[in-house]
Amino acid sequence: MSGTQGPNVVVIYADDLGWGDLGCFGADDLATPRIDALCASGVRLPQWYSNSPVCSPSRASLLTGRYPADAGVEAILGGSRRTPGLPQQPTLASELRSRGWATGIIGKWHLGADASYGPLHRGFDTHFGFRAGCVDYYSHIYYWGQENPLHDLWEDENEVWLNGEYLTDVIARRAADYIEQHADERFFLYVPFNAPHYPMHAPEKYVQRFAHLPEDRRMTAAMIAAMDDGVGEILATLERLGLRDDTIVFFSSDNGPSTEERNWLNGEEVSYTGGSAGGLRGHKGSLFEGGIRVPAMISWPAVLPAGADNELVGAMMDLLPTVLHAVDGDETGLPADIHGRSLLDALRDGTADDHQRDLFWSYEAQLAVRRGRWKAVLNASEAMRPDIAVQEGLFDLEADPHEQVNRRDEDPRLFSELESAVGAWSRGVR
Repeated sequence: MSGTQGPNVVVIYADDLGWGDLGCFGADDLATPRIDALCASGVRLPQWYSNSPVCSPSRASLLTGRYPADAGVEAILGGSRRTPGLPQQPTLASELRSRGWATGIIGKWHLGADASYGPLHRGFDTHFGFRAGCVDYYSHIYYWGQENPLHDLWEDENEVWLNGEYLTDVIARRAADYIEQHADERFFLYVPFNAPHYPMHAPEKYVQRFAHLPEDRRMTAAMIAAMDDGVGEILATLERLGLRDDTIVFFSSDNGPSTEERNWLNGEEVSYTGGSAGGLRGHKGSLFEGGIRVPAMISWPAVLPAGADNELVGAMMDLLPTVLHAVDGDETGLPADIHGRSLLDALRDGTADDHQRDLFWSYEAQLAVRRGRWKAVLNASEAMRPDIAVQEGLFDLEADPHEQVNRRDEDPRLFSELESAVGAWSRGVR
């Protein structure tokens, strides 16, 4: 790295990828050899959480180290939402840029469609990708909801047209190019793929690979396989340039798998079941485990153990302090008022984080809190569909990670304690 100090950082973010959608997390109906190899090179994190069951708040927490409400993004951002974008504040990109790192994002932003809320105003030197929540994979046009269709593909603030090019392939190629261009300096590269988020598009070669699977699962598997190849291209570029050992690579997903009817865009109000939560209860939009527990792994061959599992309970807001701790060598330079904490020591030593804390979630009317092995949910829904009955409960995640046995009536005192804790937190962050 030409005499520079500190690791490069690559954050790869999938979109609506479930806890059970990777081979290294138990999927047995599809192969993800490149992501599995990344996992084998570092630490697998089976108890990692998104800070929200939907995409914009999750991304806000990852970049700011804060709970979504305090980061200023509690809901999915779109043109009709009150919040136009991520408010101005320190981000992982701005913090690393202030330390001398080049900063780039290749892929989905979804933290403000207007350029004034875009990545170039939130710490990134350069951006290639789209700003809204989703686009067609081949035309790169946004055409959902009540808004007019809009072409949404940008290089910095210049609109670019790549009609017919599959966006997953483009993102991977551009990410590899970014690494090539910055191989002689320290860099932070954020690669938020939009796969396997709707619309369900994939090249024929991937669809045919999974012809034996049911239609829903076939399309999801094809999209994941294309992303897996893209991850492989990124990792191969790091390896070829001699950067792999001293590059932190973090991979995860913004939330659990979607069951939204619009996945198919065919007007039928039917649930889509192509993604897998790996047996966890709930899906995208739910504060049950399937909506917020996501596959995650972190690899830094020069420092972290390879082929390790770590049962520490972490969340997206912990990434910023963990990375800055790795870059700085200590925790003195962390931004004020963040809620995440560095997990570097636990990752390096192979020990579970022993500093217990409550983790909280809020989404629309739902609330949840995890304290050690216990989790309480209030007004919890199974997915984003409003017709599904809401529930409350207390679950022992160590004995019952699938949240099938409600222990609320067996231990009303503990449930009341957790209910009070999450209520007080919710009132404090709003």
